[in-house]
Amino acid sequence: MTTDNAAGELALEEINLADLRFWRRPLDERAEAFKVLRSAPGPRFFTLPKMPIVGQSPGTYALVRHADVAEASRNSEVFSSEPSATSPTDLPRVVERYFKSMIDMDDPRHAKIRRVVSRAFSPKMIAKFEDDIAGRATRIVDELIASGPGDFVAKVAVRLPTEVICDMLGIPPEYYPRVVKWTNITVGYTDPEYIGAEVDYSSGVAKMSTAGMLRTLGTMSLAGWRLHRLAARLGRARMKNPNGDLTSALVNANVDGEALTPQEFGAFFLLLVVAGNETTRNAIAHGLKLFTDHPEQRALLLEDFDGRIAPAVDEIIRYASPVIFMRRNVTRDYELNGHRFKAGDRVSLYYPSANRDETVFTDPDAFDITRSPNPHIAFGGPGPHYCLGANLARREITLMFRELFTRLPDIRTDGEPDRLQSGFINGLKRLPCTFTAPSA
Repeated sequence: MTTDNAAGELALEEINLADLRFWRRPLDERAEAFKVLRSAPGPRFFTLPKMPIVGQSPGTYALVRHADVAEASRNSEVFSSEPSATSPTDLPRVVERYFKSMIDMDDPRHAKIRRVVSRAFSPKMIAKFEDDIAGRATRIVDELIASGPGDFVAKVAVRLPTEVICDMLGIPPEYYPRVVKWTNITVGYTDPEYIGAEVDYSSGVAKMSTAGMLRTLGTMSLAGWRLHRLAARLGRARMKNPNGDLTSALVNANVDGEALTPQEFGAFFLLLVVAGNETTRNAIAHGLKLFTDHPEQRALLLEDFDGRIAPAVDEIIRYASPVIFMRRNVTRDYELNGHRFKAGDRVSLYYPSANRDETVFTDPDAFDITRSPNPHIAFGGPGPHYCLGANLARREITLMFRELFTRLPDIRTDGEPDRLQSGFINGLKRLPCTFTAPSA
C-alpha cells in the first residue's frame, strides 16, 4: 500500500493487510483502513508474499464486519481451525510440532482437551485466586515505587499475567524471565528484535533471504522446544507427585479414556503460557496509554472505581483488541454476507475491525468506559474457541489498575510506545511511564 497517504485519504486498492508495512502504520490509520474495508461490497482477498522454505500461501479473505466474524466463529463446521488458526501460512513441520495445540483443533478433540482445564478458569475458581492476584499486584506496585518511573511494560504489564499463569502451571519463579523471552519470540515472529531477520521491501514486494527465513524458523523452533522441554520436566515431576496445579491436572487427565500425548501436553502448556501472558499484558499497557490520552475517562473511573471498572476493562479490551486476527479454513462451499466461499478457502477474522463496526457500536472510535452495551469480540467471537482465560484476564486487569490508581493516581505514559511489528498481536514492547511517588 502507499505509505505516505494521510488517514482519510486511503483508497480500497491501497490497503494490503498482507504487507507488514501496513502494521507499522499508526493505529488511527489502521482503523481508517478497516472502515474502508467494511464499506466494501464483499470481503477482500489478500495474497501473502512468497517466502523461502515456507513457499507461497494460497492467500486469505479478510472478514472485517462484526456479523461476519461472529458467524465464522460460531460455525466451526464450515470455518474450521484445522490445520491452523494462528498462522496465515502453513508452517513447516519442524516449527508446527511445537505450536500446534487445541486452538488449531475442532471438536470433538478440541472440546475434550478444553474440558480438562476449563474448571480452573471458571468465575468460581478465579475468585479463589483473587487474594493471590491482588497480593502480586501490590508487590509489583511496591517495586515500581521503589525503582521509580521507567518502562511500564517490563515493570508492570508483563509481570502480573506472567507470574499468575506460571504459578498456576507450577513454573518456578527463576524461569519467569525466560518464559517472557520465549513467549516474546513466539508471538513476535515478524519483529526483527525478537527474530533477528528482516523482511526486505526495497523492490516493492516483501522478500526474505533463505538465511533470514532459516534464522526465523530456527529461533521460533528453539523457543518452542525450550517451552516443551520445561513442560516435559514439570510433567514428569507431577505424574510422580501431583500437587493440584494445572500441570498436574493436564498430565494426569483422562480424556474419554485417553491421556494427552506428550506433544499435546507440551503444546497445551505452551498455549497457556503464551495466551495467559500476551493478551493481558498488552491490555494493561494499552490501558495506561488510553487513560493518559483520555484524562476525562480516567477522572470518570476514579470517581467510582468499583462501579465503573468492569465496563472500563471491556472498553480497554475492545478498543485495543490485543489479538489482531485468527485464521479459519473453509471446509465446504458456503455463502456468507452475499459472498460465496469455496471449500479450501482461507479467511482471517480481524477483531480490531469487528470491534469498531459502526453498525454495532455507537461512535466506535471513541474510548468510552461507560459504553453499554459493549458486545466486543476481542476474546474471540461466540463459539467453541471463545477465550478460555477471559475471566482471568478481566480480574488481572481490574486488580492491577485498582492497585495502580489507588496508590499512584497520577501515573501516566511519558512518551510514545515502542510497538511490536506484527499483524497478529497489537503489542507494546516498551512504554515509558512517570508518576509522583507517594510520600513516606
